[in-house]
Amino acid sequence: MTDSITRLDATALAEAGRTLEGGTPLDILRWASNMFAPRLTFATGFGAEGCVLLDLIGRHDLDVDIFTLDTGLLFPETYELWRRLEDKYDFTIRSVSPELSIEQQAATHGPELWEREPDRCCDMRKVTPLTAQLAGFDAWITAIRRDQTDSRAGALAVEWDPKFALGKVNPLVRWTKRDVWAHLLKHDVPYNPLHDRGYPSVGCLPCTSMVNAGEHDRAGRWRGALKTECGLHTQADGADEFGNTSSPA
Repeated sequence: MTDSITRLDATALAEAGRTLEGGTPLDILRWASNMFAPRLTFATGFGAEGCVLLDLIGRHDLDVDIFTLDTGLLFPETYELWRRLEDKYDFTIRSVSPELSIEQQAATHGPELWEREPDRCCDMRKVTPLTAQLAGFDAWITAIRRDQTDSRAGALAVEWDPKFALGKVNPLVRWTKRDVWAHLLKHDVPYNPLHDRGYPSVGCLPCTSMVNAGEHDRAGRWRGALKTECGLHTQADGADEFGNTSSPA
């Protein structure tokens, strides 16, 4: 463990983020592993960016715990990708499930809650399980990029996460979509075949649709609703983790 930074010092984490601004994703991941392991985790949603990070973690044998939030509503292609990545890199991606199954949720809150109250459904099936998981770690890795939404535009490579009260590591923060795909293709990284079928951003099956030419990559998430984030990267009071309260583009 490096002594040059206090784990839970938001100012020191922000300074580390500025220092690592010019670093590669691997530089940032290695720094995080040296700083926080074994209390460092990566919650992957199996997006293209997540697959890049899994490739870096797997090929360089970094000390990172890995899990995914299995909402019970993932695409069949996502479950298959999960198995392919575990086989390729010989690691285990832990499954974290909500307290209620889909059937139990329907019995308690009515069927297809995601259509009537998508924020509540995301909170029950994603945010609450994530909060419980992160309580056991000092830092978590995310796959966010600044250019994905307005709410992510101010992200640093390393920062304090006030929502979950731990360090947040964003190795791909400076990358573009082009950078992500160049890496996937160069290193023959498995990725979700739905990306080749008009789904640049893949979440739960009932809340994800194809994206038309000219639309934003996240336009297919919760289409028709004033919602572009599941809540993992936003504050509970409606502001995002950077203090913005406007809806992301």
